[in-house]
Amino acid sequence: MQQQTSPNLAEEKDSTSGQFLTFILDNEEYAIEILRVQGIQGWDRVTPIPNTPEYILGVINLRGSIVPILELRRRFELPSIDFGPTTVVIIVKILDNGNERTLGIVVDAVSEVYSLPLDEVRPPPEFSSEKNLEFVKGIATVDDKMLILLDVDTLLGDGSFRQLNTPIEDVA
Repeated sequence: MQQQTSPNLAEEKDSTSGQFLTFILDNEEYAIEILRVQGIQGWDRVTPIPNTPEYILGVINLRGSIVPILELRRRFELPSIDFGPTTVVIIVKILDNGNERTLGIVVDAVSEVYSLPLDEVRPPPEFSSEKNLEFVKGIATVDDKMLILLDVDTLLGDGSFRQLNTPIEDVA
């Protein structure tokens, strides 16, 4: 289940429905726009990089580019678990300060792809918490279950990956 090409993220068009890849994290189902997904691969070893945030597990070589890999459980401050046979890395494209970047996110399992009418996506509830939930784009209900739609640009585009996301030939 890999998409080889991706449109320029800055040129994504609004429409009446959108397709979302869902995945499981701590028994909850989350969704990201399918146009952001570059591929899905099983968990494999990463090369750790010192002095990075604890949720950045390291980097991998993906078709000649160094791609940062982060554990979404740690990013959400959820308890860590041992990676198992359903653990996967979702390779995504994000916009970070106007630049496209490729990152991998480790999730417990991939679930399904849904086509959702965008007018049925509800804004996230407001919480009186100091936790920043800007990365929650909305909430949708599908088959009596709630999906948390994530804004990957806000969630992952904090600039921490700028130095880690480089074609290998540019490193020398």
